[in-house]
Amino acid sequence: MASRRTNRRVHSGAQFPDSLSRRAHCLVHRLGFIRNIEKLTPVMKRCQALTLFFLTLICVIFFFTSPSIDNIFLRVNDFTIILTNYSAKITSIGQWSGQVTAENTVIVKHPQPRTEPGIMFLQTSTELNPSPLAMCSIESAARLNPNKTIYYFMKAFTGNVSAYREPEYKGIPLLSTFKNVIILPLNPKELFNNTPLAGWYVKVDPSKERHWLHVLADGCRIALLWKYGGIYLDTDIISLKPLEFRNFLCEQSSNYANNAALGFNRSHSFTKMCLRDFVDKYNGAAWGHQGPDLMTRMLKKWCGTGNLNNFRNKDCKGIMFLSNNWFYPVPYSNWGRFFQKNTWKNNNDTIEKEFSKTTGVHIWNYMIGNRKIEIKASRSLIEYFFSEYCPSTYKSLPSQKEKPAKK
Repeated sequence: MASRRTNRRVHSGAQFPDSLSRRAHCLVHRLGFIRNIEKLTPVMKRCQALTLFFLTLICVIFFFTSPSIDNIFLRVNDFTIILTNYSAKITSIGQWSGQVTAENTVIVKHPQPRTEPGIMFLQTSTELNPSPLAMCSIESAARLNPNKTIYYFMKAFTGNVSAYREPEYKGIPLLSTFKNVIILPLNPKELFNNTPLAGWYVKVDPSKERHWLHVLADGCRIALLWKYGGIYLDTDIISLKPLEFRNFLCEQSSNYANNAALGFNRSHSFTKMCLRDFVDKYNGAAWGHQGPDLMTRMLKKWCGTGNLNNFRNKDCKGIMFLSNNWFYPVPYSNWGRFFQKNTWKNNNDTIEKEFSKTTGVHIWNYMIGNRKIEIKASRSLIEYFFSEYCPSTYKSLPSQKEKPAKK
């Protein structure tokens, strides 16, 4: 749907639409601000009331200057969360001053991607035991980005971490030990609501799709970035450095982008283009058509070029197109190199030097397939990455008996 613009300006005599007035009225009563503020000292009340007034004024101006009316109610929901969090802070201040009773206490919930964008991972299958590689990917991101929230969306997850205990489950308990890792249920229908993917998801028949889990993951990552913003990483990317950039794609090979590592601000025009193209040119039978192919054709359209090499490591209308060394230093055709035994010598300097310009290593999990891979005691590149960047996951791996060297 084409966005509609409004030239309406906010002034002292502006009248809010009835729907927004009712929504705001409900918000104030639901959050119980008056009750909380009355419990504070006079000085604290004035400070909190003044801050609340300016917060409300800023949000109202933001609503009416938004470039798209379609986003107004989405932004109202955001405002609800902001006010809820602010109410929690007011209550906490009152508790410190000894003026808030137990029944007035507001429980502060975990961070949510809508209000606190972070680094996002996906599990679109019903698997509840993440693979060691997925665990390593999430752990490495959490360790290297302690000030960012790491969100792991799992399709089969119920939302109750305590229900997944050892020894039946290993990944969820281990990842939950990291303070900045939040595991959330993935509901594709809810995620796709109010996006171009909503109608597609209702009509598509997964049983007739050749690459359904991959196609679903392709759609989910775009929708997550559109709705929440932040950074998306595949669960086969091991982070080697902190992630600091926002709007970016990365080159896989010459004139070709990949979608395993993406970063965008919320409601970015590029992700909106991708959502529309996902549906308009849908072809689930062609491998990569909804993923890397989509990113490549959309970036070419965005930059107005047929040759993306011209924009390598350059800004193209607000999007950085990173060279392949950032995330794809080893091409998929050479994926086996990660698992070659006895390639990790005692000196780590050689490996560190080779990957000195790499932020995250894409391991090409799809190429592994059903092959049995040894990590511990293999002296391979993958063992080095596990031991250095996800030590907790590495420690949890079953021990491998080293075969005696041939004489």
